[in-house]
Amino acid sequence: MRLYLTALNPTDAVLEGFLPAADALGLPATVLTDRPGQWPAGVPVRQCAVRDPAAIIAATAAEPPAVLLSNSDHLQEATAVAAGKLGLPGKDPEAARRCKDKAVMRRTLAAAGLDPVRAVTVDPGTTPIVPDDVFPAVLKPRDGVASEDAYLVTDRRELAARVTAIRRRRPEVALVVEEYLAGELRTYDTLGDGESLAVLGGWRTGLGPPPTFTEVSLDWAPPPADHDARIRVLLDALGVGFGACHTEYVVRPDGIRLIEVNDRLIGDRMDLILTDLLGVPLFADVIRLHLGEPLAAPARPGPAGPGRHARVEYVCADRSGRLTAAPGPVDTVRDGVRLSCRPMREVGRVAERTGTNRDYLAALHGIGPDPDTVRAALTAFRDGLRWTIT
Repeated sequence: MRLYLTALNPTDAVLEGFLPAADALGLPATVLTDRPGQWPAGVPVRQCAVRDPAAIIAATAAEPPAVLLSNSDHLQEATAVAAGKLGLPGKDPEAARRCKDKAVMRRTLAAAGLDPVRAVTVDPGTTPIVPDDVFPAVLKPRDGVASEDAYLVTDRRELAARVTAIRRRRPEVALVVEEYLAGELRTYDTLGDGESLAVLGGWRTGLGPPPTFTEVSLDWAPPPADHDARIRVLLDALGVGFGACHTEYVVRPDGIRLIEVNDRLIGDRMDLILTDLLGVPLFADVIRLHLGEPLAAPARPGPAGPGRHARVEYVCADRSGRLTAAPGPVDTVRDGVRLSCRPMREVGRVAERTGTNRDYLAALHGIGPDPDTVRAALTAFRDGLRWTIT
C-alpha cells in the first residue's frame, strides 16, 4: 500500500503534515511533482507531469496506490480524474473544477439561484467590458491563488491599467472582474467523506491595506449556526463533499457571500496551526478519507473556551530586497499562551514585494485562554523579534 501525493513546489503542508502523517499510518509515500529539483533531499519524489491525469496514472503503475490525493489548488481536478480511473476514493473532478475556476463557480451558483454576485470574464487578449454599476470591483485571475494579481479597482481607468500590467507579465491569463463584497471576511473549513460533512471551525481574517488583499491576521471564530446552514447549501450546489475544503466568505447586512472555495486544507501554515489548536490528527484524517474510511467527527473547541482561542499574524516584507536577518523557529510560553514563530522565507533570498501572501516572512501564532490574553502575548512576542531586508 502506497500513498501518492501530487504537488508542484514544496509546501509545509506536505513536508510537515502529510508525509509525517503517512509515516504514522504505516503508509510509504511518494510525492509526484514536475519540479523534483526544488524538493529537499531525502523527500521521496518522482518526476511527473502532474497536470495530466494519464501521466499521474503512469507514474503509479509500478506500485499501485492505496491513496492518491493532492493539497494543491492547481492539481485537484487532474488528481481527481486519475483517482477515479484507478478506482480510488477521491474528489468529484467537476466539483474540483467549479471550485478552481472562479467564473464557473459564479455561474454555477447563479444558475441555482444562489449567492448572486455580478461578475465578468476577461479572456486573454480581450478588452474588459464592465458595467458602471459593478464598480468598485475586484480584478483577479480566473484560476488564481494566494491573492496573486488580485486588486481593488474603483473605475474603468484603474481596471485598464491593472489589466495591462498583468498581461505584460502573464499574457495568457484569463481574468475575472466582480463586484467588491465589503464586509467581515471569514473562513469555513470542513472535512467530508462524500456523505457527511464536518465543520472543523473557521477564522476571522484581517487584511492589509487596499488595493491588494494580503491576509495579515486570523482569529479563531467558528461559524455561527446561520452561517453554517447557508454555506452548506452553497457547497452542495458546487458539489463539494469529499476530503478537505477551505471556503472564504464575507458577512454583509444582507447575508453572506462566497469569495472563493479552495478544495483543500487551509494554507500558509494554518493547517498545521489548526491541528495544534484542535488537538486532532488532521492530516491523517484527510488520508483516511482517501483510504475510503468514513468521516470521524473532529473535535471543535468553542470560540472562547479555556485554552482554546488562537490568533495568527503574518510578518510581511515591506519592501523588495534580500532578507539578511530573521529569527529561526521559536516556541515559548507567556502568560499561559503558547507562542510560536515559523519562518516562511529563508535568510539570503532576494524577492520582489508583491502585495500578496508571497510576501510572508514568518507566521506567528498564539494559543491561549481568551482573545485579549492571546493578542497581548502575541504582540509582546512579536516586538522581541526582528527581520531585516536590505
